[in-house]
Amino acid sequence: MIEIEVQNETHQTQERLRFASVPRIGEGIRLREPDGCWASYDVLDVWYQKAEFGDVWMPYLHVCMTPDEQPAAPAAAAAPPVPGANSPLHEAPAHSPLAGPRPDQPRASVWGEEEVPPFTG
Repeated sequence: MIEIEVQNETHQTQERLRFASVPRIGEGIRLREPDGCWASYDVLDVWYQKAEFGDVWMPYLHVCMTPDEQPAAPAAAAAPPVPGANSPLHEAPAHSPLAGPRPDQPRASVWGEEEVPPFTG
């Protein structure tokens, strides 16, 4: 295993990680985010510095999060206000078609609901 210092440009952090081989510039690697999720990073730069001990050269990586992995801006902040958004046409419907049945209507069967007999053990 090769211990490499990874300098993360996205989070402005640096940490030492162990790799089986030194990634090359342009390759993608997966790193764990501070929140515990995994994300893709692009290797921007690879360089070697002489270690403080012996005649050993230590590899360093400079990485940045892959553009496809970067979190999107909140939709409310990015979207401009809609002219006439307070008009009656933009009001919420009294009953959503995705909600459950209305109390004044009988319940319709769902596809596949009666095709499977109940399990009685």
